[in-house]
Amino acid sequence: MATRVGMVSLGCAKNQVDAERMLFMLRQEGFEIVADAALADVVIVNTCGFIESAKQEAIDTILEFCTLKQEGRIKAVICTGCLAERYRSEVLKEIPELDAVVGIGCNSEICDVIRDIYAGEPASVRTAEKEALDIEGGRILSTQPFTAYLKIAEGCDNCCTFCAIPSIRGRFRSRNIEDVVAEARWLASVGVTEIVVIAQDTTRYGEDNYGEKKLPELLRQLCRIDGIKWIRTLYCYPERITDELLDTIASEEKLVKYLDIPMQHCCKDILRRMNREGDRESLEALIKKIREKIPGVILRTTVMTGFPGETEEQFSELCEFIKEMKFERLGCFAYSAEEGTPAADFEDQVPIKVKEKRSEIIMEEQMFISDRFNESMIGKTLEVVTEGFDRYAECWYGRSSMDAPEIDGKVFFTSDRKLREGEYVNVTVDDIMDYDLIGTRV
Repeated sequence: MATRVGMVSLGCAKNQVDAERMLFMLRQEGFEIVADAALADVVIVNTCGFIESAKQEAIDTILEFCTLKQEGRIKAVICTGCLAERYRSEVLKEIPELDAVVGIGCNSEICDVIRDIYAGEPASVRTAEKEALDIEGGRILSTQPFTAYLKIAEGCDNCCTFCAIPSIRGRFRSRNIEDVVAEARWLASVGVTEIVVIAQDTTRYGEDNYGEKKLPELLRQLCRIDGIKWIRTLYCYPERITDELLDTIASEEKLVKYLDIPMQHCCKDILRRMNREGDRESLEALIKKIREKIPGVILRTTVMTGFPGETEEQFSELCEFIKEMKFERLGCFAYSAEEGTPAADFEDQVPIKVKEKRSEIIMEEQMFISDRFNESMIGKTLEVVTEGFDRYAECWYGRSSMDAPEIDGKVFFTSDRKLREGEYVNVTVDDIMDYDLIGTRV
């Protein structure tokens, strides 16, 4: 009987793609993949280690499965991903119940790791150069069958002072256009109709291996693939958004009119301390240009409150910026001092309660902005991809092109006929509920 392996992947979609590649390797080597990790013989927890809350979630998840191991319900627990790469031996020292800790450079050895555990080898830590992480290879999709993430690069060279990703993931490495397009064609062949293009910085794509920004060209080639209906791009750095990219999004029908631009702040002094470019004036000019070039575009951004040295005046500037720009989608988190990052050693740290209160204020304002935007959708008809049926609410639910999977809101709607998962339907919006829309299929 084949060894049953379950995977729990935490954190971002980029980490999820790594998990899918490991699952493919395992299946190729004869292991049985089970959807419910609690029913597996071996559980792999593919962790995030970006900020404190993510680390805690990873530790809690590992301990949960270690408890099942102690109860005899599973045989082994393995830690992979960013937490394993960042803390290595410390993870095994703190959680000795683990059977292995595998850094990202050793993901390709996951089958051997499991065999060694079954051979009675003691708990171990496997590490290699970060660049040894293979960015090519097969995948077992863990998303809904009609949508998939397409990772076009690995690592990051931006070195923001608050971020540990460069030290965890290594230098920025773009994939070749031919390989990315080939993977997208495979995705289309297995029924995927929505592709979400991801990387630590998608707008930097191609600079390392082609010597110039290649994201627009890549997107145009992806649009030529039969069967793909929606293509969405996440993680576009503001200073690298070019006119060519905006013109491509505006002109290509398959590119949804949606841009994710993590800005972090608008105050020039704060941005410089973050080792980021731009200021309020340049960001406002960029947003104005985007809205002019792509009418009806949906803009998502992420901002941070309580970065070291942030004054009340600088926070007020951020609040004013958000009120004026009226982002359709926005996430905010309080700054987390991550060990090993330059900002963690800055002397003027902001108290936790102040950081969190500022974050709450931002999100309260964003709720008001989102309500006004959603109200403007009432009476309009949107194309929605069906994700499932909510038996408690007795209605269907899905997303419009304005909403990224697992990030943004939903559209809940009634239908006079049964629908299938992944079916695209037209829905007239009748009402709103928090960040979600309510409507009727027409």
